[in-house]
Amino acid sequence: MSDPCIICVAITGSVPTKADNPAVPITVSEQVESTQEAFEAGAAICHAHVRNDDQTPSSDPEKFARLKEGLEKHCPGMIIQLSTGGRSGAGKARGGMLGLRPDMASLSVGSNNFPTRVYENSPDLVDWLASEMRANDVKPEVEAFDLSHIFMAAQMHREGRIRDVPYVQFVMGVKNAMPADREVFDFYVQTVARLFPGAPWCAAGIGANQIELNKWAVAAGGHVRTGLEDNMRLDRATLAPSNAALVRRAVEICHQHERPVASVTQARAILGLRPAAKTAA
Repeated sequence: MSDPCIICVAITGSVPTKADNPAVPITVSEQVESTQEAFEAGAAICHAHVRNDDQTPSSDPEKFARLKEGLEKHCPGMIIQLSTGGRSGAGKARGGMLGLRPDMASLSVGSNNFPTRVYENSPDLVDWLASEMRANDVKPEVEAFDLSHIFMAAQMHREGRIRDVPYVQFVMGVKNAMPADREVFDFYVQTVARLFPGAPWCAAGIGANQIELNKWAVAAGGHVRTGLEDNMRLDRATLAPSNAALVRRAVEICHQHERPVASVTQARAILGLRPAAKTAA
């Protein structure tokens, strides 16, 4: 298989803290440094949340702006994907950073259970987030926590609410949501191929499922997500020393399956993204 594999690094998330793993980057400067290491290790996409000083999730557009500026300076060409996830804000505050025109943003198109709460994505909010992404030329990454989310993405695409070729990410292994099940994964792949012929897709595994989903996705011709947002460990006993270490593990899996790792230029072409923003030297 010769198709390049895009590696996305989810650097921080909204849940893990330094108590979980001291390597989790919290401040903007820590996030930029950690992402640069992951970028140099082979990551083409940075999936980013921001945090307050006390490590709690934030939806502050100013923090997102500083992070975006730092990533553009230190990781030239890297695809910046900002999160509109529900832990970092309520309602339209979740999309307050879309006016910064990142390359991509996450878009959950339906609700589901999380370990201790409902991850609520009402139809009105989903429509508003999608419209803001269209208005700001931001490509959505559809985060599919359930099979119904793939079908909803297809409906939104038919109706023009998602433009261009969709990019769907399967999220598996969240407690109380879709488990990391190989037959379900295979059906997800078949469903995307049927609804969006030729469209690129990605997979993310939570916790110990991360490496398994990396392997499944690379072998099946998809793209992968790794990083400290989803998993704290290199194995069952060893804490990951950095996001870069998890990226290097994903690179090794690509090599095992004889798939080249996508450069940022290749990744932008695969995803149909605009050229990278130019920054001052």
